[in-house]
Amino acid sequence: MPGYVLVNMELNEDSWGVVKGTPGITGFVGSSQEPVPLTQVEVDRLLHKEVATAPRTRAQFAIGETVKVVSGPLSDFSGEISEINDDAAKLKVLVSIFGRETPVEVGFDQVKKL
Repeated sequence: MPGYVLVNMELNEDSWGVVKGTPGITGFVGSSQEPVPLTQVEVDRLLHKEVATAPRTRAQFAIGETVKVVSGPLSDFSGEISEINDDAAKLKVLVSIFGRETPVEVGFDQVKKL
């Protein structure tokens, strides 16, 4: 959460003075002058927010295979796969631009097999 600092502390005069005296601390969440403790459920939700992740796509392609780019600025170009990056879900395809083989990086979803 950019701009926010979560502090786990036992609230007493000393710890409160350290937090209030820290440069860059401009205020606290809540309407009172004293900080309002978060419940454990709120902390867990903030620190462990669940992010929906798409299942990792495995390459259905092979090096040397010919594919056609179907989206993006190079759509309708065809080329040969020279590299496969499974982690980034990208392919490096050699397409012919002005008669020269040019490597371009495209996503798995931007090409189809020929």
